[in-house]
Amino acid sequence: MAGYTQYTDPETTARAIGKEIPISPKKSREVCRMVRGKRVDVALRMLDEVAELKRPVQFARNNAGVAHKKGVGPGRYPEKCAKAIRQVIESARHNAEYKGLDTDNLRIKVITANLGRTTPGYMPRAYGRSTQWNQQTVNIEVILEEVQ
Repeated sequence: MAGYTQYTDPETTARAIGKEIPISPKKSREVCRMVRGKRVDVALRMLDEVAELKRPVQFARNNAGVAHKKGVGPGRYPEKCAKAIRQVIESARHNAEYKGLDTDNLRIKVITANLGRTTPGYMPRAYGRSTQWNQQTVNIEVILEEVQ
């Protein structure tokens, strides 16, 4: 990943990247879709509720066989993804505080989850054989902007 996907005004925005986080790319896309455009305090509260299994995340794609949750439709509780994305948002919020932005009036302008490098691995099988058992990683990018 070379850099950020969008150019923004450095005077009103703060950003952060989490690189090669060992979480599911499919689930992390859905969590990012859930918090995109929200205020930072609301998004952090939502992610805490997902990690505590109180708020399901709606799965819009890859939802064959996913059980329906009340008021959401097909959804799950991706705890690991919620905790990892929360850390990146917190990092961006601390960057905004360092830059002198008003941290109470921040909104998530851009949040993306892109595939990172795959960590190769193998699982031993019968008769001396093995099967690939790779670990996918995700690069999470967050850009916060100050709202008037």
